[in-house]
Amino acid sequence: MRGLAMGLFPRLALSVLAGRGPSCILGSGAATRKDWQARNRRGFSDFYMQPLPDSDSEESSPSWIPKNRSEPIRHIACKKSARNLVRDLLENRNPSRQLILECNPGPGILTETLLKAGARVIAFESEKTFIPHLESLKRNMDGELQVVHCDFFKMDPRYQEVVRPDVSSQTIFQNLGIKAVPWSSGIPIKVFGILPNKQERRILWKILFDLYSCTSIYRYGRVELNMFISEKEFRKLIATPKRADLYQVLGVLWQVACDIKFLHMEPWPSFSVYTENGHLEKSKHGESLNLIKQNLYLVRMTPRRTLFTENLSPLNYDIFFHLVKHCFGKRNAPIIHHLRSLTTVDPVKILRHIRKNPGDTAAKMYPHDFKRMFETIERSEDSVFKWIYDYCSEDIEL
Repeated sequence: MRGLAMGLFPRLALSVLAGRGPSCILGSGAATRKDWQARNRRGFSDFYMQPLPDSDSEESSPSWIPKNRSEPIRHIACKKSARNLVRDLLENRNPSRQLILECNPGPGILTETLLKAGARVIAFESEKTFIPHLESLKRNMDGELQVVHCDFFKMDPRYQEVVRPDVSSQTIFQNLGIKAVPWSSGIPIKVFGILPNKQERRILWKILFDLYSCTSIYRYGRVELNMFISEKEFRKLIATPKRADLYQVLGVLWQVACDIKFLHMEPWPSFSVYTENGHLEKSKHGESLNLIKQNLYLVRMTPRRTLFTENLSPLNYDIFFHLVKHCFGKRNAPIIHHLRSLTTVDPVKILRHIRKNPGDTAAKMYPHDFKRMFETIERSEDSVFKWIYDYCSEDIEL
């Protein structure tokens, strides 16, 4: 995928306006509350809006400021686990046709196993200590290996005006000879990594914004993620209205975007830990010991081929995010109240179309219900100005 919307629907004449916080997109079917109130005074029918507080403000904040590492990094330490991972990643297919991007391979136990299986591997290693060993694997193993000194999880920071070449996926991938493929094609790249304990949620949000906007690694197509995450975040990621205590905005948006598959649980002794003082040791590290002594869940997140449609695209995904976050602001309020605060389109018609009752709440709506509701509003011809926004100078610049 070259650019933001290769092969997608350029229906909306939108302005993508960057600033601190999520970019806000105002299109042909969007208006600020101030604009709408002004139009009402010029003779438009009155429309009463009840702004609701945003939800999960801390969890949904996409702010991504690279910081120095303040916690140990886990690596695969067990050769048996490495063999199982190779089986999961390659899925008994021709390994030479699959490109595996490995995040922070460390001592390279999984890297070596992938190379022995004949896979093509790009190792993104953030610690200089491990670079010489990985380079020696490159020289001595039969498989194809390329080594990049870069922290994958800090690549393409979203809110810096100038991105250094060494953390720009576009520069790195161009140097590696990786080319973009259309979204409708197969999986061009598989990524394997272990999410840092203290940054799991921030990283999941950052990747989510990249996915919906088709930026960073998603410029290159439907990149598949194979990530070890904590049980806590995994449960939230797959939660539905049946688990109201875990059902959150982040899970809704990930489930809409990806097919999420649990592969297996890995016990904590399978990992080694690289500590701040530069020593490689088995899982012991003072105050982080409790976090380290947690089993991890290997989860595959494959972007859906059908994610983008004429009514949901990289050009208007921010509006979809806003809708879901707004609905979870008061998750137990009737969904019709949220719609009255978000859109000028008749909420009764919207709910009738998606076969929901006016009394249904956001907490009872499944992820696909939110997408259907959003697309119903987008395709509606009842109103020129479909969406209403609270103006926020932090999010948009006119």
